[in-house]
Amino acid sequence: MAARTYTLERTRNIGICAHIDAGKTTLTERILFYTDAIHKIGEVHDGTTVTDWMEQERERGITITSAATTCFWPSKIEPGITKVYEGSKTRVNIIDTPGHVDFTAEVERSLRVLDGAVAVFCGVAGVQPQSETVWRQATKYNVPRIAFVNKMDRVGANFANAVQQMRDKLGANAWPVLIPLGAEDTLKGQIDVVNQKAVVYNDNDKIGSTYEVIEIPDDHKEMAKKALADLISAVADLDEVVADMYLAEKTPNALQLKQAIRRLVVTNQIVPVIGGSAFKNKGVQYLIDAVIDYLPSPIDIPAAKGLNPDNIEESVEAPPNDDAKFCGLAFKLWTDPFVGKLIFFRVYSGKLSKGDTIYNPRTNKRERISRIIQIQADKREDIETAFSGDIAAMVGIKDVKTGDTLADEDLSILLEPPSFPEPVISMAVEPKTKADREKLGEGLQRLAEEDPTFQVKTDEETGQTIIKGMGELHLDIILDRLKREFNVQTNAGAPQIAYRETITKPAKGEGKLIKQSGGRGQYGHVVIQVTPVERGKGITIENKVVGGNIPKEYIPAARKGIEEAVSTGVINGSQVIDVAIEITDGSYHEVDSNELAFKLAGAFALKDALQKAGSILLEPIMKVEVITPDEYQGDILGDVNRRRGRINDVTAKQGATTLKAEVPLAEMFGYVNTLRSLSRGRAAYTMEPSHFEQVPTQILNAILEQKKG
Repeated sequence: MAARTYTLERTRNIGICAHIDAGKTTLTERILFYTDAIHKIGEVHDGTTVTDWMEQERERGITITSAATTCFWPSKIEPGITKVYEGSKTRVNIIDTPGHVDFTAEVERSLRVLDGAVAVFCGVAGVQPQSETVWRQATKYNVPRIAFVNKMDRVGANFANAVQQMRDKLGANAWPVLIPLGAEDTLKGQIDVVNQKAVVYNDNDKIGSTYEVIEIPDDHKEMAKKALADLISAVADLDEVVADMYLAEKTPNALQLKQAIRRLVVTNQIVPVIGGSAFKNKGVQYLIDAVIDYLPSPIDIPAAKGLNPDNIEESVEAPPNDDAKFCGLAFKLWTDPFVGKLIFFRVYSGKLSKGDTIYNPRTNKRERISRIIQIQADKREDIETAFSGDIAAMVGIKDVKTGDTLADEDLSILLEPPSFPEPVISMAVEPKTKADREKLGEGLQRLAEEDPTFQVKTDEETGQTIIKGMGELHLDIILDRLKREFNVQTNAGAPQIAYRETITKPAKGEGKLIKQSGGRGQYGHVVIQVTPVERGKGITIENKVVGGNIPKEYIPAARKGIEEAVSTGVINGSQVIDVAIEITDGSYHEVDSNELAFKLAGAFALKDALQKAGSILLEPIMKVEVITPDEYQGDILGDVNRRRGRINDVTAKQGATTLKAEVPLAEMFGYVNTLRSLSRGRAAYTMEPSHFEQVPTQILNAILEQKKG
């Protein structure tokens, strides 16, 4: 039986998350290099990083998927430096997450299974829009955080400003523990506030792997002392042990202070801030030490809680203990070109070995585990057993979705899955060749399984395949993956809008089919009455024929003809809605009448009635809600008005404004990009169908012109 090589206390599950371009992937790459997981540092701009392993990521220089990586860090014993866990190796599971707003689902599902996070901020830009989104997501899942202010070597970098923005914009109780020594091109290292030492990194051929701990330079001593006093005061406000020492006018030593900071980080009461530059290899080793010192191990945080599927009132715990029954959460599916379908999972309690059988309460199915692998970004290592607190991947399990609980057969538990936002943008897609139709369907299905925010549906009215996602970049990546991974070339366009037609006044319609061409002819004659009804009542067809003017056997045929004509109205071929139709009269011929003739006569009668009943075209109206910082309210209101929108409500609360409006769907294409540019990515919106309304005349003329063209 495989034994655990690292105790739970020596395990960290962390995510590295931030705004796009803050330097998350570069930082992960440095951590892997300094922990000896890789022997050459890759760069994002060269497309050689370990965690950005998809072709699309390397080409675009952005992170799209969450890459999971395992590494090991020895907390070195160093003179003058106190560490909470010095002299021991800790296993660190890292997930590098995307920063682009189109891929928030990747961040959401990673944070659900992590114990702690490193939030990376740009030293120049400070708190950026996506930083706010990621911060909110981490708060939602109560993930303890430390902050790394990166790019301190850049012109205009300002550490104090970044810390202040964290307090103002994020409401974070942020306090520096490692302050950059110098800035811009004079960045040399860090000032360790807790230990009151300076760490200077050497610019030699070992790429910042060597550094020395020295006394703080004289010109920084006052600032370092004040930073320590402020830090102790902030900790004393929240931690009882330090508060008692503070009141007794005793100063906590470095170990006592670090342990207190750790207690406060674990309970989400304080955010230690560290400055440095990942690209210039300054400050990364002490950041890893801070991860070990301050971020929680699986046993420091409350045990995962779930529900009993047989009794949802009952709460069930999954304690982080190898001897408990196995319970894990599948948080990501991935189709690997070499291994096949991978299911990334986090073990909350117990352990899982090859050959074990697991139970999925969603499907009520049992599955046998044949292979477990540990991911080293794009390298895969087979392991015998995944222990409590581990993040690993299983191969070959069939019916599993993101968010599924996987547990021991004897353990009745259902963990809360990550929640995902609804897609906000859609487009029509078709294969370039008929031969690719089947491959397209299979590819889209596989991609939808992997990505909960990507949806596929067939529009029953237009027959098109419609794909939906979180933004244009998201769908662009999907189409790119179809081409590369499934070898399907596609044509994509804007989806067609499902307009509707209805009538404005009652009218009578008559349809006749008389054909005589030698031998037996065709004869059908139907008279109908149409009346508008209130919205949502739909179509009703009643037979009011008396005296046998149309024989009973021909009524179903006439009705069928009317039903078929309803699906293609008289304005632009859209479906007709909300009309009451009565078949009132007609005539027949003893020899020439048949079902086909009455079917056609019924269709002609409806078309005739619609022409006389003042038909109008209706368009779908969407209920739109926009949440934006106050300063962008005016621009966004103006834009909604330009889109023929009606503002129903504007409410302001805590620096954010909520706009509620009704906007035609036709005007909402590309809105996600407009909103981002108007609000610098800080506003968000949701949209759902509301009702149908008449299309204004000038828009109707444009639609008809387009149809002719």
